[in-house]
Amino acid sequence: MSRRVKNQRLAAVGYVWAFVSLTRSPGARAHYDRRKEAGDRHVAAQRNLFNRFMGMLFHCLQAGVTYDETKAFPNQRSAELSNEAA
Repeated sequence: MSRRVKNQRLAAVGYVWAFVSLTRSPGARAHYDRRKEAGDRHVAAQRNLFNRFMGMLFHCLQAGVTYDETKAFPNQRSAELSNEAA
């Protein structure tokens, strides 16, 4: 069974949040690029990034911890090292 209703305000904020993070967060950019390479279109890759951010936000609120880019995107450092080697 799929959900048929969505919160329009949350969707609008998510679009902006994911879009801005592409230029400010190397980990988010790497995640978006991986999704694009996997065949997702721009909107699908951006939606996937927003869903990941929502999961991270939920975890931070439940655990009472602050956001940490290195924990949120653990593959980011290895991706940077492979880009420097190339």
